[in-house]
Amino acid sequence: MQKDIFVDFINGFTNHAHALISLGKDQSISEIMQVIKGESSHWINKNKLTSRHFMWQDDYWAASVSPEDVPVVRNYIKYQPVHHRSISLEYEIRCLFNEDNTEEFTDSG
Repeated sequence: MQKDIFVDFINGFTNHAHALISLGKDQSISEIMQVIKGESSHWINKNKLTSRHFMWQDDYWAASVSPEDVPVVRNYIKYQPVHHRSISLEYEIRCLFNEDNTEEFTDSG
């Protein structure tokens, strides 16, 4: 079944994923997240990619991106493993909610 979700770029690290997604005019973030989480957890469990039953957490974080920032966001997502060698997910989340610190984790290197 066609889901009409355009995933521009996706990558992650051991305990989270980042995705750059284009929403259609009739799509909501919550609907898209429900489909992505549902379909991916079904696929992971069907293919036995984890030793235990896989489930996503209920929460997620989303932000809009201006067209001129799309290349920067793609690059950020691409280099998640490198990024998280020096910055923890917990620190990254704190920075997302504290504008004064966001410059510290947006560099892709």
